[in-house]
Amino acid sequence: MSFEIEGTVIKKFDTENKTATFQAREFVIEISSGNYPQFIKFQLTQDRCSIIDQYEEGDAIKVYFDLRGREWNGKYFTNLNAWRVEKPEATTTAAASQPAGDTSFPTMDDEKSGNSSFEDDLPF
Repeated sequence: MSFEIEGTVIKKFDTENKTATFQAREFVIEISSGNYPQFIKFQLTQDRCSIIDQYEEGDAIKVYFDLRGREWNGKYFTNLNAWRVEKPEATTTAAASQPAGDTSFPTMDDEKSGNSSFEDDLPF
């Protein structure tokens, strides 16, 4: 099962040699989710440790990843194993086809004129 998410690179950590044959590297991205930003840490392993090298902190990226979970001595761990990182696709075509501004919410110009039969029934 694989997932993808877009965010901004916040922190890149150095590659760590866990054993003589296993290496891992972590990085953190920030995503907007509701009222508060979320900081998500991903793990790269083995030959994929270098795929984050071309991106700097502050760059927008799209991360493809798998969920991995394991148990060790009665404790459970979850890893987000990234296997591909790229720049997000440009959304210029979508933005160009939509009018400027948010037209889904009425403005004062949409309000009926004062000459209409509309009666203000608010007590204040």
